[in-house]
Amino acid sequence: MKNFKRVVRDKFDNFFDWVKGAKLIELDTCDINEDPIRPELDVKFRTSYGRKIYGVKYKNEICAIMCFGFTNEIPKTIHEFDLMTRDAYLQSSSRRNQNVGKIAIAYTVWSKKKGGGKLIVKEVFKTIRKSSHLNRLITLSPLTDMARNFHIRNGAKELSVNDETQNFEYKL
Repeated sequence: MKNFKRVVRDKFDNFFDWVKGAKLIELDTCDINEDPIRPELDVKFRTSYGRKIYGVKYKNEICAIMCFGFTNEIPKTIHEFDLMTRDAYLQSSSRRNQNVGKIAIAYTVWSKKKGGGKLIVKEVFKTIRKSSHLNRLITLSPLTDMARNFHIRNGAKELSVNDETQNFEYKL
């Protein structure tokens, strides 16, 4: 029994060591083949029109990745997302404004290490909260129970179920 408790305690401590030492960074690229949700979207799509790729880094290793873009409306498809992020980006460019859109739309997230998905959502959430121009964090998630359960478990509220996607909102 003592040995079992020690093993559990060590695993628990190791998990929190990596969580405490991890930090959120913006990435220029990612391996799209690792993306279980939207591997068909190339890096150019993920980084154009003000879109961002963020990763949680721990000891020179990326443990989780989240891609999102900025809009002024809530998209129901990737095609709408593409059009809405372009529109928000072009509107801000024409006004010479750095702030692209009022809504951050997360359209894919994946983890390479246990707990990474939850951690990156939490870290991106904190970053968006500090932003002066963003007022919402919405997902454009696939129609799967796994996506639904992940977002509900992490505190999001279901906004809509669409033909191809579902939207959840994290309260800022």
